[in-house]
Amino acid sequence: MLVLENIHKTFNPHTINEKVALNGVNLTLNDGEFVTVIGSNGAGKSTLLNAIAGTWLVDEGRILINDVDVTKLSEDKRAVYIGRVFQDPMMGTAADMWIEENLALAHRRGKRRGLAQGINPDERMTFRALLKEFDLGLEDRLSTKVGLLSGGQRQALTLIMATLQQPKLLLLDEHTAALDPKTAQKVLDVTDKIVKKSGLTTFMVTHNMKDAILHGDRLLMLNDGQIILDIKGEEKKKLTVESLLEKFEKASGEEFTNDAAILG
Repeated sequence: MLVLENIHKTFNPHTINEKVALNGVNLTLNDGEFVTVIGSNGAGKSTLLNAIAGTWLVDEGRILINDVDVTKLSEDKRAVYIGRVFQDPMMGTAADMWIEENLALAHRRGKRRGLAQGINPDERMTFRALLKEFDLGLEDRLSTKVGLLSGGQRQALTLIMATLQQPKLLLLDEHTAALDPKTAQKVLDVTDKIVKKSGLTTFMVTHNMKDAILHGDRLLMLNDGQIILDIKGEEKKKLTVESLLEKFEKASGEEFTNDAAILG
């Protein structure tokens, strides 16, 4: 579903501020895989996600989504293949529009628009059932403006919107980092439920080692713009923070220095 071939990205090349963010990354994600991505600050994990999304065009290499070469496509052109949830709960929704209006925009994405106005009863029933299933307390608040929701409610709504049309690839950009621990866990539970129900191929960048270990079926660790660990199957199920740190130190030859990632 996703293939990265020899991806390179350097910011401010040939200047005193030159930064090699991605240095020959190769990766293949199979259909339905849920991969979590961890790394210290500056390791390249957010740059890698943005390269896949088209926010940054890569300097070298190829990116394929569902066998389509999207390397030179702009971010808006890639959106037909990708659903994305950002770190900031304020992004991805229209704050001054109702919950049902936001869901309607996501539901009709990529479809032909007719002359009919408003939201029809079938759509409203679908939205109510979907919200109720995820226990957000929002199924009876369809006419509430999204700007009035809590960060966790809004992030969960954004997640539902990003997956309504069953994207080829779901990108989660540290989507619980701005939330308190209890709310973050709720959003992660919703994430697991949606991904499992729809069988979505998912790429989740996280700053939290515990979350990277507990969620998904494959874990990648980046360091200096390269993938240095790729753990899946039974090996991932047996992982602990301590064993992951040991693997990192053995693979990189250095200590992991991001306390926030270790402590969660």
